[in-house]
Amino acid sequence: MKKFFVGIICGVLNGLLGSGGGVAAVLALRKFFKVEVHKAHATAIAVILPLTLVSAAIYLWMYDVDLTVALWVTIGGVAGGIVGAKWLKKISAKWLHKIFGAVMIFAAVRMFFG
Repeated sequence: MKKFFVGIICGVLNGLLGSGGGVAAVLALRKFFKVEVHKAHATAIAVILPLTLVSAAIYLWMYDVDLTVALWVTIGGVAGGIVGAKWLKKISAKWLHKIFGAVMIFAAVRMFFG
């Protein structure tokens, strides 16, 4: 049942904010389910894919999405995702934590002051 509620939280964050579900998934997988850090990041991506597809369909239906921008960002995102997935195996858990934390702090500061 705990996994279901984590899924709800991830889905709400992804649908409401357009992101954040993956971050919540990584944190929950680590804290509540004791999943190893590399596996937690990889699992979060697998969890977020269907959530993102559903959110994208709803956004396309309900909002005025700039499809040209979305296409180019998607192409870049796919390329970046391939690179990131390959790098994940090469980065130690210690550094993965530091990078993840730094990105979270940077995002928080940008959101707060931005």
